[in-house]
Amino acid sequence: MSLLLLGSWSALERDQWLSLLQPALPGECWILDVPLNAADAAEVEAAIVANPAPGSLGNLPRLRLIQSVWAGVDKLLADPGLPADVPVARMVDPAMNEAMVHTALWAVLSLHRRFFELAAQQAQAIWRQPEQLRAADWQVLVLGLGELGGRVARSLAAQGYAVSAWSTRPAVVEGVQCFHTDASLVQALARADTVVNLLPLTVATQGFFDAARLAQMKHGASLVNLARGAHVVEADLLQALEAGHLRHAVLDVFAQEPLPPQHPFWQHPQITVLPHCAAQTDPRSALAVVVGNLRALREGRPLQHLVQRQRGY
Repeated sequence: MSLLLLGSWSALERDQWLSLLQPALPGECWILDVPLNAADAAEVEAAIVANPAPGSLGNLPRLRLIQSVWAGVDKLLADPGLPADVPVARMVDPAMNEAMVHTALWAVLSLHRRFFELAAQQAQAIWRQPEQLRAADWQVLVLGLGELGGRVARSLAAQGYAVSAWSTRPAVVEGVQCFHTDASLVQALARADTVVNLLPLTVATQGFFDAARLAQMKHGASLVNLARGAHVVEADLLQALEAGHLRHAVLDVFAQEPLPPQHPFWQHPQITVLPHCAAQTDPRSALAVVVGNLRALREGRPLQHLVQRQRGY
């Protein structure tokens, strides 16, 4: 049987994964492109993927596992040719989780201590000291309490911030006030100085931050979007910033990536643009996750981090 390694990545990225996987799984036969004949396709037992082209996984009759090496699986699940009866596992990479915590801490701290504004002052040689607020006086709302959201919420609380969190299902996080109803979301948005978005992208969360939702946010609050670009209606965000309702936005993800050079976000004084780098899969640590699931598949043990397709994540 064969293992398929397939994704929307460069040859360098693919070869990096292959150089790690081959020694960890000696004796395996690797296929590095969509099988062109029925005999090769019938040999594929598992696919290790990074958002492969739509239809790539639809004609593999013996496929038993689709293991993503990326945390987000929304594009993968949107493939109409994705086999309905094959388990899909997402990546939960410890190093990526830690990187997301670092980025969220940096963004919240920079907004809390006005570091983005101080950088703008430096460019104009302005010497003006901002008010110094305690972390406990800064209300942070984390949206999404999955693997990443839970870690971010706990880490912010450990730094002394007043942290609340909202998710679509009830959750408990030590040191964090958790909510899950629509009414509680409205109330939490009205209190938060910084909103950190780590929601999964589903049909229900597409366009989550539209004009109505942004209007529910506290006047002068800031948005940190580290999840998916499709969560934000970009024109509505621009309007909320230009109207003075929101103070700043830190954006790592966008409706179109790479962000086009002419996009208004690049030059907007109240927007900090990151090139989708808040937290990237580290193959060195993610390798153990992939190998663990492949060995579990062969040995008939439970698979880890399986996607619940009806929920979209």
